[in-house]
Amino acid sequence: MTNAPGGGPLSRRSVLGAGLSAALGGAALTTLGGRTGLAQADQRLRMFWWGSKERAERTDKVNKLYQQTHPGVTITGESLGWTDYWPRLATQTAGRNAADVIQMDYRYIFEYARRGALQPLDGYVPAQLNLGDFSKAAVDSGKVDGKIYGVSLGLNSTSLVYDKELIQKLGLKEPTWDMTWAEIGELAVEISKAAKRDRFTGIADGGREEPGLEVWLAQRGKSLYTPEGKLGYDAADMTEWFAFWHELRKRGGCAAPDVQALDRGEIDSSLLTLGKAAMAFAHSNQLVGFQALNKSKLALSTYPDGGKTAKPGQYLKPAMMWSVSAQSKQPEAAAQLVSFFVADVEAGKLLGVERGVPASDALRKAVSPTLDDLGRAMADYITLISDKVGPLPPPPPRGAGEIQTILQRVNEQIGFGKLTPADGAKQFVTDSSAVLARG
Repeated sequence: MTNAPGGGPLSRRSVLGAGLSAALGGAALTTLGGRTGLAQADQRLRMFWWGSKERAERTDKVNKLYQQTHPGVTITGESLGWTDYWPRLATQTAGRNAADVIQMDYRYIFEYARRGALQPLDGYVPAQLNLGDFSKAAVDSGKVDGKIYGVSLGLNSTSLVYDKELIQKLGLKEPTWDMTWAEIGELAVEISKAAKRDRFTGIADGGREEPGLEVWLAQRGKSLYTPEGKLGYDAADMTEWFAFWHELRKRGGCAAPDVQALDRGEIDSSLLTLGKAAMAFAHSNQLVGFQALNKSKLALSTYPDGGKTAKPGQYLKPAMMWSVSAQSKQPEAAAQLVSFFVADVEAGKLLGVERGVPASDALRKAVSPTLDDLGRAMADYITLISDKVGPLPPPPPRGAGEIQTILQRVNEQIGFGKLTPADGAKQFVTDSSAVLARG
């Protein structure tokens, strides 16, 4: 995925290692509004999110609109890429310097909430926080232990983003929702051969992609993690997974390990964006960011199908959420800002579906007519898969971010021939189990 996590958000390793170095790095900092001096501003709110330049521009526009309609409020926005975001957030939280409004992911919300880093929002509903047009499922997706700690900014799902223009020019069939893993592999090989480009393959190496593994396991009736926080699979499952990509790699269908290493986990470094692959794994709401960096026309398809006897593998999830830091000195004002993002029609039109299809039914209806081709493609994708998805799985346990890193490392070692798929599977399961045992 282009937004693969880089480590556990509040772990000692994150705060003292990558988090600290990220905190000293160059964040993309934008101060909104023209006010100077505390005397001119009744309230100053800080907002922190991850994402592309496209997301930053849309967020800034909404914050400016909020300031215009709420005199006396100044909002300072800070944005980083996914990989740098979580170490920085961990460092800020540990240093009691977190922003008032924090963009949160389902992967990490349980850990942050249970460590007391987030403000429960139930007390602000409905006076400051309008969730009246949210479905129960949308509200529940932001709950931890029965309390609201996150508000969904939109619905999305995993997806295959592909170079539609190139595949059409090659005269090949575009990926479709009912294509199996084997069929996607065959298509990738065909694309590699037909394109005749140096170091170019039909698909990026998905062996390192945790969301892809999660879908593949779910189709087989298994899961990444059990509700108790244990591994939901064994070495035999991982051997099959690694072997699929190993064989595809040998056939020239997916990227070689040195090429795949160019992908740093962001849209701008994806092999699709770099012109090194025709298909890549992403979240559906990232189509906007991908298209902004790709001249060729792109499109979305589902992850490969598990076959006639398979269970649903994909699921709808909150693309991301707004949370309010427990350290905020003005949580009521922060909740009002969150409400503006998820319930105000004009704000919704500015945001579009870049963060996912709006969770609010009223906002979704208001925004739909204003969407461009990309926006409609993303909305249509959610409609397409809505009857093909399974339930939202349990949240990843503490240490899951580190396991994602292990997955990448082991897959790379297999790619370079240092491990066989079977040996890599054993090492992955052993190392991952040790991480979970440490908690």
